[in-house]
Amino acid sequence: MSFTRISLLVSATVVVGISIGACTTTPSPQPSSPAVVAAPPVAPAPAEVRKAPLQPTTFSVLPGWARDDLRQAWPAFMSSCDVLIKKEEWKEPCTIAREVDAGSEKAVRLFFESFFVPHQVVNADGSDSGLVTGYYEPLLRGARKRGGPYQTPLHRAPDDLLTIDLTSVYPELKGMRLKGRVVGNKVMPYPSRADMTQSNALSGKELLWVDDPVEAFFLQVQGSGRVQLADTKEVVRVAYADQNGHPYKSIGRYLVDKGAMTLEQASAQSIKAWVAANPARQQELLNANPSYVFFKEEKLADSSRGPKGALGVPLTPQRSIAVDPQFVPLGAPVFLATTLPGKDVPLQRLVMAQDTGGAIKTAVRADYFWGFGAEAGEKAGKMKQRGMLWVLLPKFSESANGSK
Repeated sequence: MSFTRISLLVSATVVVGISIGACTTTPSPQPSSPAVVAAPPVAPAPAEVRKAPLQPTTFSVLPGWARDDLRQAWPAFMSSCDVLIKKEEWKEPCTIAREVDAGSEKAVRLFFESFFVPHQVVNADGSDSGLVTGYYEPLLRGARKRGGPYQTPLHRAPDDLLTIDLTSVYPELKGMRLKGRVVGNKVMPYPSRADMTQSNALSGKELLWVDDPVEAFFLQVQGSGRVQLADTKEVVRVAYADQNGHPYKSIGRYLVDKGAMTLEQASAQSIKAWVAANPARQQELLNANPSYVFFKEEKLADSSRGPKGALGVPLTPQRSIAVDPQFVPLGAPVFLATTLPGKDVPLQRLVMAQDTGGAIKTAVRADYFWGFGAEAGEKAGKMKQRGMLWVLLPKFSESANGSK
């Protein structure tokens, strides 16, 4: 998320060295030997056919492309270009974009259709649809000092939290990092949410205090937010700083598995209602997600701009999404075709892949940034739609020409 929306890093379990919980640095296991040695040789099963995650196509197949006002996506695209222009394949389109009349829908459309090739995102099994959820920037009430209703801390990143990058040893782990801490002469996993809560391990690392532990939990899910301080009336942004390395686990799924609600009923709103009706089980529920996010304070220079995403640029409400960068290039324009939360009304528009998230895995998977405030939160909390994605890649890049 942030984040970014919970830009959660790969979980790690480190035992006598380092082993990885959510992925593995060891080679894939070879096929096992036949169970009966005397059996005649059996022809190996054909290898599973996996489709490339990005399939080139044309703009004419994008549903709603001709109806989208692309001018609304232009500021987000130019923010992406601030980063992408440093890459060779993006230098030309991002340089030319500076000369485009941003107020002309015709000029903006001509630019995208002249310099980009749409590529449909497909899953490994060849399917072309996936889950589209939503996130937003919430507003919490808080104070700089503990007291009165302000009893729930938001924490800074602890000094002993290590980030371990194994890319130089295992190139296949590009973009993945491990989290841990040194205990004696070993690197061990960082404590889970439950362990930190029970041991009070983060004492002294309080950044701010807020008045609602459930809202503080959902702030971590979103990855960033704003806090209105009771003492000064100032509104500050709390931005994603780090995470404890444990995988994100949905507390909505936990309640579904416990029979407390159905999958269709699970939403941020229904979860909050369940907690209000079952206050004695609040901590049990929150601890079902071992992931824990740490924050840093930022000045809110422009209240109309979103928090910075994983790309390092501010998110644009309703024109930024979080993706899995293993499949969708971070920063790239993406045409999203889905529906409004809980409805069949089409939501088809050009957005920018500017963020990542711990729950945003697999190719056709996106988290749609709704913006700031209660209305955005209402929509984000109910969004569990099916959708399709098309990535726009520079027409004259090697990747768009299929040589990569």
